[in-house]
Amino acid sequence: MMCKKSIGRALLMAVGVLFAAVSAGQQTPPAQPAPPAKAAKPAAKPAKKPAAPAFKMVLEPKAMDLLKATSDKLAKAKAMSFTATVSYEYPSKLGPPIVYTMRYDVTMQRPDKLKILMPGDGPASEFYYDGKAMMAYAPAENLVAVAAAPPTVEEALKVAYNTAALYFPFVDLLVDDPYTALTDGAILAFYIGPSTVVAGVNTDMVAWANKDVFLQIWIGADDKLPRRVRAVYAADPLQLRHELDLSNWKLDSAVTPDTFTSVKAQAAPRIAFKSPTTAPPGMKPLVKMTPSKAAPAKPQPKTP
Repeated sequence: MMCKKSIGRALLMAVGVLFAAVSAGQQTPPAQPAPPAKAAKPAAKPAKKPAAPAFKMVLEPKAMDLLKATSDKLAKAKAMSFTATVSYEYPSKLGPPIVYTMRYDVTMQRPDKLKILMPGDGPASEFYYDGKAMMAYAPAENLVAVAAAPPTVEEALKVAYNTAALYFPFVDLLVDDPYTALTDGAILAFYIGPSTVVAGVNTDMVAWANKDVFLQIWIGADDKLPRRVRAVYAADPLQLRHELDLSNWKLDSAVTPDTFTSVKAQAAPRIAFKSPTTAPPGMKPLVKMTPSKAAPAKPQPKTP
């Protein structure tokens, strides 16, 4: 860094050069004006490049077939369990986003049983549904929210979403018809290619989009189970990325009835079944989450 004396010398030198130039100009007779130059010929206009063809939105049959295959595999399972690891970006004051990770241990039995354990990062929580009621339990605080629920997993998830904004990023894989959830409103679907690095299995990559979200899905080449889903939501101005990794798949394994309840949660003090937070911009299930009029929820149990 220059000191004040150095800056002062530089300014004095600049002023001296300016004065010298002015003095030289006063001592030298003015130059005669140069003859006008001949007008140059206008340069030839560069040839216009042909416009690139507009990208055409298509639903490739191969991509749609792969989505159908993975949907059928899930829809036919009477019971399933898997681990979902979700990484999502969150804005930071530094500029680049920070990545948060959550894990879900999921067990479902059609048509009316569901357990989701969320050990972290962040506060742990548990969700239970037994065909009659659903419970959202916070072990650290020992508080539970209880609500009456319709008689199917899909309808219960709709009620949870609409009454408490309870959102699970894999909910579209649990509904009765995953294919409809994945293809309703689709404007784009194409096959990207094979991959051998996700979940240690051979997978096929598919891109899919509707007006709300762009997805990239890795589907097991042999077992047709979804292994990874990456999403970017159109409503998010920052275009943050959300990634869902699916592992430890078990289909049609035996499940004991006590899996879908918790004695500790039932004994905990109760709080209102409503959302404490809001979801990031754009995040919502693909399946339409309006509860069916044919199966309304039963009255909520009274808080003791």
